[in-house]
Amino acid sequence: MEAQMTTLSAGILLFLIMDPLGNIPIFLGLLKDVPAERRVPVMVRELLIALAVLLVFLLGGQHILHLLSLKQESISIAGGIVLFLIGIKMVFPPAGDGGIFGKNEGGEPFIVPLAIPGVAGPSAMAALLLLTDSQPGRTADWAMALFAAWLATALILLSSAYLFRWLGRSVLTALERVMGMLLIALSVQMFLAGLESYLHMAK
Repeated sequence: MEAQMTTLSAGILLFLIMDPLGNIPIFLGLLKDVPAERRVPVMVRELLIALAVLLVFLLGGQHILHLLSLKQESISIAGGIVLFLIGIKMVFPPAGDGGIFGKNEGGEPFIVPLAIPGVAGPSAMAALLLLTDSQPGRTADWAMALFAAWLATALILLSSAYLFRWLGRSVLTALERVMGMLLIALSVQMFLAGLESYLHMAK
């Protein structure tokens, strides 16, 4: 991650990765068989679980990297590739397979797939590992960015039924495409930064 990454840009990056607009139809579909009075409590529970998982990766990220002996350049390049693939799926979503969420089997979802990988997906975890490794002294800033991104995501998802009725699927799809394009641009920048750092180190 480049040195000029700010708390705001980190928050925007995490928000784009969490993709709340793209998750609205998926969340509504997975919760349609849950009693109406249980839907909000279930969503709040899953969102809090997702936040807890992401905080674990934020606070323990450096220990994980050191344990696996991974270098910053490797994480930057790998993170760029993962985010690029996520962005491609946002712009060109696969048809009818449920994506990484799988098919709804009915009942009340718990942890999987709403919390993980719905909100706390592998790309968000990879981004947090990258942030903590590139600038480890700014954990408080990254925590603020994570909480802001999570809060914005939570507010959108908790308003999902209203937003779906108000905006419609076509508008939500268009907004997700725009978010996907932004994420692709960020992923390319992350990949090039990691590659430049690696080539400079290899000289």
